[in-house]
Amino acid sequence: MTDRWVIHLPVTAPDLHRARIFARTAARVLARLSARVEPGGVTVSAEDQQCVRHWVFCDRPLPGGARCALPADHTAPCSRRAPRPDHR
Repeated sequence: MTDRWVIHLPVTAPDLHRARIFARTAARVLARLSARVEPGGVTVSAEDQQCVRHWVFCDRPLPGGARCALPADHTAPCSRRAPRPDHR
């Protein structure tokens, strides 16, 4: 028997784009609360096609052992940190 358990928490969103945004936000908030949260493993799927999953984070390995924290479909170079929103 394993000592690790994975939590599956269904949350609905109206489309893939908003599902990814919500999942990124939730993962980042939970990662601040616990080091046991692995944001790089977060995926989303259509309710009726749960076996077809879409990655939320890039999670590519970076030099020094860190992982890319940008969205899965980003076009900028990989980075440890997501860019801060521009508050003007």
